[in-house]
Amino acid sequence: MLVRKMDSEVLVLATDNRGKIVELTDLLKPYHLRVLSTKDLLLPDPEETGSTFIANAKIKALTAAQASGIPAMADDSGFSVAALEAAPGIYSARWAGPQKDFNLAMQLVHYKMIISKSDDTQAWFTCALALAWPDGYCESVEGYVYGRVVWPPRGDNGFGYDSMFVPDGKNMETFGECNINRKKLISHRADAFSRLVNRCFKGRNFDGKRLLSFRQK
Repeated sequence: MLVRKMDSEVLVLATDNRGKIVELTDLLKPYHLRVLSTKDLLLPDPEETGSTFIANAKIKALTAAQASGIPAMADDSGFSVAALEAAPGIYSARWAGPQKDFNLAMQLVHYKMIISKSDDTQAWFTCALALAWPDGYCESVEGYVYGRVVWPPRGDNGFGYDSMFVPDGKNMETFGECNINRKKLISHRADAFSRLVNRCFKGRNFDGKRLLSFRQK
């Protein structure tokens, strides 16, 4: 099976979410790419009509790549709670409403957990990353981080549902309290990115020189 290598010097991040832009740009630093966002290019957001994280990531990446003529990476991620039967899941952003108020979204999660009458605090984040080219070719991966819900939320370092999530392990910090350097090692986005690197970036010269577009998997 042929897998396309990322050989462009420029990459578009198909998001206007500042938190995602910061995390992905930081992860991409070793590859010496010029990173732009759809906000930089004034590209509109497509309608996310997929029924899975990967489907929505592909929609965003392909739309941005074809509109810009530049390879594009898109993230679709969400927060799932065991007591809520994996909700909000792909609807995580919608729970924040049109104003993207994630304080409201976290309150809604907490309220629904109370009325569920479940003691299960297990939760996880999922991140799908899609890397698309203007000709319609696309690679996609999915990553995860597991942990539990806490209340009240703690910390202002993260975004989304970060302040109510403690990842598994000895450290009791929420993602909202977590230093970005620690978070980038253990997050769902870091997990997905490592998978995408192994597939499409592995072997790329760190001075930014182009490699052949395809390799044998």
